[in-house]
Amino acid sequence: MDIVPEITRQSIADLIKNDKREDGRDLTEYRDITIETDVISKAEGSARVKLGGTQVIVGIKPQLGTPFPDTPDLGVLMTNCEMLPMADPCFEPGPPSEDSIELARVVDRGIRESQLIDLDKLCVEEGKHVWMLFVDLHIIDNCGNLFDACELAVMAALKSTKLPVANIVDDEVVISDDETFDLPINNELALCTFVKIADKMVIDPTLDEQRVACARLNVGVTKDGHICSMQKGGEEPLTKDEIFYCVNTAMGKVNELIENL
Repeated sequence: MDIVPEITRQSIADLIKNDKREDGRDLTEYRDITIETDVISKAEGSARVKLGGTQVIVGIKPQLGTPFPDTPDLGVLMTNCEMLPMADPCFEPGPPSEDSIELARVVDRGIRESQLIDLDKLCVEEGKHVWMLFVDLHIIDNCGNLFDACELAVMAALKSTKLPVANIVDDEVVISDDETFDLPINNELALCTFVKIADKMVIDPTLDEQRVACARLNVGVTKDGHICSMQKGGEEPLTKDEIFYCVNTAMGKVNELIENL
């Protein structure tokens, strides 16, 4: 559990009450966003995102495998997150923490529910061979709002991913050494994270703002304005009006975030 000095907690709350923030932003304003793709030479797709001081790197590794029995004609997506201790003193080495698991699941849910990837085009032979995409998230520097940074990084990495062409020859899979195709992308989305401080909802929280917040809401929205995912965090409840405010604000921000890609 984070220990925040009372003077820091009170200072942030007083600013928020007056619609101000420590870094000078509005309550609905994002920090500067920088996105780079193809940053890992050994990965078929990769991206690095800087959201203010927060930095994350994503790598995409494909592998041929067997589909799940209930979806024999669909590719497989698996998302994993590693929170490196060098990124934040609160991160510990060892098995994935609850925070790491939640981060990976929220990002994964946005990808799936937005139908960002055309998974049926990753089928090589129904019931036998499909492409499995392993999405690895690595937190490099945690300065707050890992959720939105990771979602942007994953989408940028997926859009840059190229898969080798695979064909069935004499009942065997033959993978081309020099022929590739772009990962089939159906949609685009953005994740907007809000925290509640001093009875106000604040977008893109810094690390200090996260630590003093009493509640959190993640809202995933597609480029055409459909809500594809939501996740509530924190101890205190949110009112219906607060949730609607977050949803409406997220819908107004989605194109702004996607433009960074």
